[in-house]
Parts: sequence; C-alpha cells; structure tokens
Amino acid sequence: MDKIQFAAPCLFGIEGICADELKRMNFQNVRAENGRVLFEGDFTALARANICSRYAERIQILLGEFPAYSFEDLFQGVKKLPWEQWIRKDDAFPVKGHSVSSKLASVPDCQKIIKKAVVSRLSAKYHTEWFEESGSRHQIQFLIMKDKVSIMLDTSGEGLHKRGYRQNATEAPIKETLAAAMADISHVRPFSNVVDPFCGSGTILIEAAMKALNIAPGLRRRFSAELWKSVPIEVWSQERERAFDLIDHSVEFEGFGYDIDEEAIELTKSNAHKAGVEKRIHTARRSIADFSSELERAAIITNPPYGERLLDVEQARELYRIMGQKFEKRQGYSYTIISPDDNFERSFGRPADKRRKLYNGMIKCQVYMYFKR
Repeated sequence: MDKIQFAAPCLFGIEGICADELKRMNFQNVRAENGRVLFEGDFTALARANICSRYAERIQILLGEFPAYSFEDLFQGVKKLPWEQWIRKDDAFPVKGHSVSSKLASVPDCQKIIKKAVVSRLSAKYHTEWFEESGSRHQIQFLIMKDKVSIMLDTSGEGLHKRGYRQNATEAPIKETLAAAMADISHVRPFSNVVDPFCGSGTILIEAAMKALNIAPGLRRRFSAELWKSVPIEVWSQERERAFDLIDHSVEFEGFGYDIDEEAIELTKSNAHKAGVEKRIHTARRSIADFSSELERAAIITNPPYGERLLDVEQARELYRIMGQKFEKRQGYSYTIISPDDNFERSFGRPADKRRKLYNGMIKCQVYMYFKR
C-alpha cells in the first residue's frame, strides 16, 4: 500500500507538542493544524502512533478531503474514496461526525448520505446489495468545516486518553492527554522530581512518571484497528515489543502527591500501581496550607480545584492566594498551574513568567508558569 495519510486530533493549544512528538517517531510530512496534526506513514506508523502518542486524542486514517456545497457533492466525493482497501464485505462501518459553518448543516442527513455513498461503492466492488456488518468495527468520521469535507476512519476505538490505569477518579479529574502536555511544558526529565499538592486521582504524577521512564501510554490497552483484516497483525506485536524495550527503569524520577482528601490519596496509589509506576510515586494527606518541600530541585505541576468545577470562585481564589505564599521563588524550582480564572495572577500575588492557553475538556484555561528567581 502507498503511504497512508493520518490525522491525529488533539486538544486545542497542544498541536505543536503533538507534532513534535510525531516527528520524533520518524513519521513523514508532519504538520500541525487547529485541533489536529496531519502526518504520513505505513501500517507500522498506525500501530506506533496509537501505542506511543501521549498527546493525540485518537489516530485516524484521513481518506480524503474535498469541497461540498450540496448533498450530491458529498455523495460523489465520498463514493470516490477507496473504501474497499479498508472495509471487508462483512465489516461494520457506522458513521458519525460534525458540521461547522457549512451549507450542509444537518449532521443526521450528512450521516445518511455518507453511509449511502460507502454502500454504493462497496456494492459495486463486492457485487452485493446487502451488508451484514457483523465483522470488525470501522468507525467512519467526518468533519465539514466551512464547506470543506474531511473523511476519516478511526483506528483507536476508545480515545487515546484512556490509558487503562484510571478506572476510578476523583470529581472533575484532568484529562490524561492534558496532564501529559503539562509535564511536557514543565520540562519533566528522567531525573526530575515532580510534586502535585492537589493530586486528586494522581493523573499528573502518573503521566510525568510515564514520560520520565519512557513508558508508552498505550501499552496496557487495545485498539479498534487490531481487529482489521486489512492491517497486518504482526505490526502490533512488533510495536509493543519495541515500546517495552524502550522503557528505562534506571532513571531517577520521583513523584510526590498531596491532597486533603484521603480517598484521593488512595486513588493515586491505586492508579499508580495499575500504571506500573507505584514505586516512583509517594503520597501523603496534606493541606495546601501545610505545603513545604525539602527537595533540592522540583517541578510543581498542579490542577487546583476551581469555581467552574468544585469550589465557588472565592474559595478557589483563596486557594490561589495561599499557593502564592507557599510557592516561593527558589533556585531549582518551577511551578506550573492550570486555571480558567483570568484573575489568577492577581490572587496568586505575582504575574507568571509565561502563560499558555489550553483547554481542560471544554473549559478554556491558562497554564501559568513560574520559573524565574
């Protein structure tokens, strides 16, 4: 097969981080767009990206893009695509997607037209009018943005943020892909000490530990395309073996998690065990008012409770004020804090050395970074 075109949707604000990661995986023609990164590769790339990407939300095969101003345009554009290369006669191929600022605004109608076009193409190839759809799932996804249609096949199944270690979580947990991005912009390294004074279910600490030890986030789960007859089964075992070989247990990384909630501490321990990093994560029940650290160097990375999630705004701002007092300027220390509050710096007591816009789910946030003495 010729080179496969891929799309890796990601959280808004981390496209550059995701693109850099995919370049390090030696994929070709990597380019970042709003909310996604495009790249090229082969079947090995399909498996490697799913198993190893920390920042992508899923890995899609980008089958084609074309303009569509009518349902006839949509039908003909979809019908021209090489569906038979991926979908066998008995495979399931449901359709879902979105339409934004386009003439074809009805998503249900677009679903029906796309399904009809795929059936028409496959009927001609397989000489049948009936598709049982009892085989492996090939989720067709579409995006129509300003009358430009993108047609994809999802290879991941569940979103890639579902690593497999977090079966339980505290209220309003941070998404794993966002936690991984915060570890990246905090420059977590194999020798880092990472502290989270609001550890919740441990996601930030676990993602930082996995990054430091080079543990691929997808090693403990499966993907939709593993069941596809069109994808050689051996690429999955080869890429898992490669990922296992790249794990480095000799690193010095240590993580320290604190929370006022004893249930959160137990969740952090349980999730760290499932992720295989329990020996690197140390926990204790502690209020932010009692925060202190005797470490020579540390990266404090945290997602404190805030008004839109758990606390009212005034309670959240009181926490920020306490953090500003406890997170003192100190050689070897950096602080990375995510918040949706535009007045965070005022409550914290000093302006950030650097800010970055990111999204925590659907909530627009800023990451405030402090690293200068």
